[in-house]
Amino acid sequence: MSSTSVPGVRTEGPGFWRANSLTLVFGGAFLVVLAAQAVAGRAEFNEQLAVDGLQQVGFGAYLMSSDFAVDVTENWQSEFLQFFLYVFGTVHLVQRGSPESKPLERAGTESDRDQKMGDHARSDSPRWAGTKDWRQGLYSRSLGLTMAVFFLLSWFAQSVAGVAAYNGQRLRQLQAPLDWTTYLASSDFWSRSLQNWQSELLAVCAMAILSVYLRQRGSPESKPVGSAHSATGVEG
Repeated sequence: MSSTSVPGVRTEGPGFWRANSLTLVFGGAFLVVLAAQAVAGRAEFNEQLAVDGLQQVGFGAYLMSSDFAVDVTENWQSEFLQFFLYVFGTVHLVQRGSPESKPLERAGTESDRDQKMGDHARSDSPRWAGTKDWRQGLYSRSLGLTMAVFFLLSWFAQSVAGVAAYNGQRLRQLQAPLDWTTYLASSDFWSRSLQNWQSELLAVCAMAILSVYLRQRGSPESKPVGSAHSATGVEG
């Protein structure tokens, strides 16, 4: 039996937890996995210290160490790079049949009417969407720019933590440390970066093409189960 609204009676919407469950669940899972990484990382780090005949470190000391920081930030920068490239790339790049792509005929930045900008902004549109100056230009690219800033900051943090961790390893092997600029050209820095970049790009490529032919019922990342393989930009 279908539900009907009663005039004059306020219909309660979803509660806070339900309305924000996607962010809350993934945010909580992130913290759990980060804690688990810290536990496993400390164990591995202490095993390496034991092999070198050095004193093991406590959990707090490991959390403040460059080894833990570089392991975390090297993954963060690759994730933000993925989303930065994806956000900007999907403006002009399309994939026929994928829900991850816009319809082929809508490639590009689209019109102000389509984007509800300027004179076409609505009463509930963000304030800067209705302006016609630099604020509109900035806000209309704010998601991609923010991802780019997060990528650059985390990549910089990786380089700083990476040179400290790498030099710590060199000192344990009685080798001279490297300065930051020399480390930026080292195989260690680029190996850490590129091994993550290639995996992120592979994941995006696989998602774009597999979602053409495969389905996940109820997910906005998938087309409706019965949609044709050629249907593009349709979410389930």
